Amino acid sequence: MADFILVIDEGTTSTRAIVYDRNFHEVALAQEEVALQYPDDGWVEQSGEEIWSRTLSVCRTVIAKAGGAGRIAAIGITNQRETTLVWERTTGKTLAPAIIWQDRRTAAACEALKAKGHECVAQDETGLLLDPYFSGTKIGWVLDNVTGARARAEAGELAFGTVDTFLLWRLTGGKVHATDVTNASRTLLCRLGLGAGGGWSARMGEILNVPASLLPEIKPSAANYGETDAALFGRAIAICSVLGDQQSALVGQGCLSQGQAKVTFGTGAFLVANTGKVRPNSKNRLLATMGYALPGAAAMALEGSIFNAGAVIKWLRDDLKLIQSADESAAAAASLPDNGGVYMVPAFTGLGAPHWNADARGMICGLTRAATSAHLVRAGLESVAYQTHDLLAAFAGDGAPIAELRVDGGMVANDWLMQFLADVCVLPVLRPDYREMTALGAAAAAAMQLGWLTAADWAARSVPGKRFEPKMKAGERKGLLTGWRGALERAL
Repeated sequence: MADFILVIDEGTTSTRAIVYDRNFHEVALAQEEVALQYPDDGWVEQSGEEIWSRTLSVCRTVIAKAGGAGRIAAIGITNQRETTLVWERTTGKTLAPAIIWQDRRTAAACEALKAKGHECVAQDETGLLLDPYFSGTKIGWVLDNVTGARARAEAGELAFGTVDTFLLWRLTGGKVHATDVTNASRTLLCRLGLGAGGGWSARMGEILNVPASLLPEIKPSAANYGETDAALFGRAIAICSVLGDQQSALVGQGCLSQGQAKVTFGTGAFLVANTGKVRPNSKNRLLATMGYALPGAAAMALEGSIFNAGAVIKWLRDDLKLIQSADESAAAAASLPDNGGVYMVPAFTGLGAPHWNADARGMICGLTRAATSAHLVRAGLESVAYQTHDLLAAFAGDGAPIAELRVDGGMVANDWLMQFLADVCVLPVLRPDYREMTALGAAAAAAMQLGWLTAADWAARSVPGKRFEPKMKAGERKGLLTGWRGALERAL
């Protein structure tokens, strides 16, 4: 009996496959790392072939664990957004490594476009700002830097996609070239609109010099995305949902009412607030984006992005060797009575919202001879909370104040960080017991497409978890934030 949903959760540093039953209990999970490369300052790449092979491997593993492909009713996909691939339509071969969302190589191109007055057009058409973060200028870079690529694109020989589109192409044997509205809304090429979105923007395509022939079809987040090639898993399986990872977490957290918000702490950190049918118009350099398009329910959203959150702990662990595991970070921070005046600004690849400074680079301030490795680890954790505080201030300035933080992602297992987050932001923090909200959102969307439940059913469900309430005294908080602002000004 086909009563399970398989979710592909293709993230920045790993690919996972999770199988859920009809009650959204986890049946099987497999995960494999995907390597990142840093070939130049500000450049971040991955192998498209490795993304595909790892994805295929974890899917086959969980299908076997779940009892075979006959048990899988549908597949949902959620993915790292903005990451850009271009491939040959005839062979599926990529022309260049995948350019990751963190990559800053097109910073100069974005500045040149701003100098021509195009940022207002971009914000009006797409809800986004001109920044290397988004896919549009990355596409242009591939076309202009791979020999013959632009001519081939104009001849209709090439296809562009974010990771969801690339996986759809491979899963369906090249039969489906599509994306969902949440991923499309992160490209700088899509007009912002409800439902299936406003479609591709001819005006932005002209500004960014991206041929329309490259672009995939835009579909709702829950839709018929075709079937997998039967040879991959032993039988064809319907693909019923696609969402960018942050919007998928919004759905997974049940934030389906206007004013609800979640923040996901993964490699980066992403605060997303549901604005319903109201298109956000940020005055604080936040992003207007699509929240989701589900059967009978669609919403826009306001988003702020922090480029480096979990990446900081990974750097402290893997590169500086200050801790042996991410779990040790909480104990290191808690071992100190205070931060000793040490602050870290983790601008490894620039600063995201609300600063949007591609040229900023990381720094550590306030070092004295008394500073220890624990101070550096604590500074890394604190930086995540400070950046979240700055985002919340920008949201409030845009008329979207947030009353509570629903959190998910790998970092939320750290109780010390969750309490510090509540203290610095002066908000209750709600952490669900089951924390794979990104995958869960894609599973819920697929279930809606199958007719197993409605959006209202999903929003009404009870979510067990832990609540962290603010405890810090106002004077202590003020002093910490003053120190953070001083460090941030130096980085900027």
